[in-house]
Amino acid sequence: MVYFTTNTYTLKREILNFSNKISKQLSKPERKFTADMTYGMLAAGSCLLTDVVDQLHEDSKKINIVDRLSRHLDKGVPAQAAYSYLQQIKKWVPSEPVIHIDDSDVVKSGGYKFESLGIVRDDSESTSAKNVYKKGYHVTEPCVLTTGNHPVSIFSKVHSSAEKGYKSANTVTFEAMERGSALFEKATFCMDRGYDDNKMFLKLDSLNQEYVIRLKSNRKLLYHNKWTFATELRNRRKGKIKTNVFYKGKNHEAYISHVKVQITALRKSASNPEYCRF
Repeated sequence: MVYFTTNTYTLKREILNFSNKISKQLSKPERKFTADMTYGMLAAGSCLLTDVVDQLHEDSKKINIVDRLSRHLDKGVPAQAAYSYLQQIKKWVPSEPVIHIDDSDVVKSGGYKFESLGIVRDDSESTSAKNVYKKGYHVTEPCVLTTGNHPVSIFSKVHSSAEKGYKSANTVTFEAMERGSALFEKATFCMDRGYDDNKMFLKLDSLNQEYVIRLKSNRKLLYHNKWTFATELRNRRKGKIKTNVFYKGKNHEAYISHVKVQITALRKSASNPEYCRF
């Protein structure tokens, strides 16, 4: 990374300072790789290696630099770097942070040579009435909110059902939950209705973590010794707590209520009932 202009000097200095914090325990080639990738992706606004190389302005041939970066990427993230990165994140978040989990996908509909290429639901084209499936990969990447409400990744994994020894997407999600639980003694996990699953509730309970999960319309809850649809309970309640919600680019006033219920996962358990908020 040479011949940078004065307009990018401050940005580059801050990026290199951050890179040094997470790579100080690594060898010199690995420290250079970490700095090159961090600066290159931010400067290019892209994660394509060819775009990253364009921002490094090195004398070597472009193909040789791409090969060098590819060899380092094949090794994965060094354990020392991952540990330093997570310890740095702990300095930015409150004592009991909020962790968002929402799986996404990488669609490679025209790909034929990709390794372990599986089938995923294309969220960009799927609707509530129709699911569209294409070749691609699942991506699990929970983010924790810093004190400035900025999301920062604490776990990242691209996975496919076509991989050898692959168990399930839930197994990867549980790994992400365990990472968050180990990193922060207490956190609140927030997830969409795709995670309205008894296995998710039981896993988070076993980790002694708080969670907020949007329920599906067919979710039944035990209320006053009677199983009732969550939507029916919602319609019965009148919000008592007023709050502001930023939704679809606009601020809205919302009224929240809560009721003590039991989920189906605890039907045969003597555990305490869960709180359900509407």
